[in-house]
Amino acid sequence: MKAFTYERVSSPAEAAAAAARTPGARFIAGGTNLLDLMKLEVETPGHLIDVNALKLDAIESTSEGGLKIGALVRNTDLAAHPRIRRDYALVSRAVVAGASGQLRNKATTGGNLLQRTRCPYFYDTNQRCNKRNPGSGCAALEGVSRQLAVIGGSKDCIATYPGDMAVAMRALDATVQTVQADGSERSIPLAQFYRAPASTPHLDTVLGQGELITSVTLPKPIGGTHIYRKVRDRASYAFALVSIAAVVQNDGSGRVAVGGVAYAPWRSDVADAQLVNGAKAVTGVLFDGAKPTEQNRFKLLLAERTLAAVLAEAKE
Repeated sequence: MKAFTYERVSSPAEAAAAAARTPGARFIAGGTNLLDLMKLEVETPGHLIDVNALKLDAIESTSEGGLKIGALVRNTDLAAHPRIRRDYALVSRAVVAGASGQLRNKATTGGNLLQRTRCPYFYDTNQRCNKRNPGSGCAALEGVSRQLAVIGGSKDCIATYPGDMAVAMRALDATVQTVQADGSERSIPLAQFYRAPASTPHLDTVLGQGELITSVTLPKPIGGTHIYRKVRDRASYAFALVSIAAVVQNDGSGRVAVGGVAYAPWRSDVADAQLVNGAKAVTGVLFDGAKPTEQNRFKLLLAERTLAAVLAEAKE
């Protein structure tokens, strides 16, 4: 691990300003992803800004009937919160499906959204990776691609977003609140939060230099049956080959977001409209334009069959 400097801050605005004036600075809270990347020298920030002292660890009802989740709420506390379990069960189930109990005790809501890809070529500093080293090339395009994206990729990157929580939050139309370096605040729909790789795959999100996530807001509950199903190579502590976050209403309508297939949780309003016609109709729209490799083409059928199982469970 390369040497770095460190500071603690006492307000979100102070944190954002500190990061903006220090090129290469990174925020740290739980550190469950960042510290691993630093140990491997995949990331080498020269300065860390500890945000744990910020009072961003509350879960509060909003005036519109939704729920505001502080960026520092730990994953364990989020999954166990009574209103999350009652009104947003999709989030609770997705969080519990991720990582291990020990990691969930440390990992935060904001950090979970910002976790980086687990593409093996990103983690191996001896390999070419445009996400880690812009302009160096993408070894995954001609390498082992079984875990990687089938849609939304580019000629420069086919890495996938690895998380679970964001897939559930995408299905629920969550919004991310931030504070910027100048102290101003903004709200970003999760649907617009992640950047497509295009020719700049090193830019994972739309956040600017020094911009800090302060909370995530879930809108008013929509009811229905909430199901999160994760298909992976082993039963625990593994990232999804495909995951399905679905909310199904009594009339068969609903919403579906898919994880493990793209640079972000993958969802389409047009695909959602096909839910009443079954899994094949949904995935036919959802994966229109997909460009899988020979090694990960199976994800298209796996997503269809997993969604079919989810819809059958919802009917029961």
